[in-house]
Amino acid sequence: MKYELIYIIDTALDEEARKALITRVSETISQNGGEIEVVEEWGKRRLAYEINDKPDGHYVLLRYTANPEVPKEIERILEISDDILRYLTTRIEVKTSRVKPKAQQQKMYAREASPKAQEAEAPEQQEE
Repeated sequence: MKYELIYIIDTALDEEARKALITRVSETISQNGGEIEVVEEWGKRRLAYEINDKPDGHYVLLRYTANPEVPKEIERILEISDDILRYLTTRIEVKTSRVKPKAQQQKMYAREASPKAQEAEAPEQQEE
């Protein structure tokens, strides 16, 4: 299953410790059989409301594929860490598209627009 995790790190944490925390979260996913797709550091941003009297946070986005047990373990680690202000894990639904490939659509429209196709439809419409 695919998951997306956004977490906010306390800005009081120095850069070296912040990088170590991000690495720890990523390694936990890998150690539990998950596969990391994207790690994006959005940087320091203003929070919508203060959390623990802190107006700013360092945002990190992480997309990964893993078994359903892995997000529980990640959330356990984030919950006990004092340097994490907030986190949110969401499961990404993979939808199958019913849209035909573009080349197939173009062939279908070309057949509908051809004069022979219009002539073939014309007698059927007159019989009604």
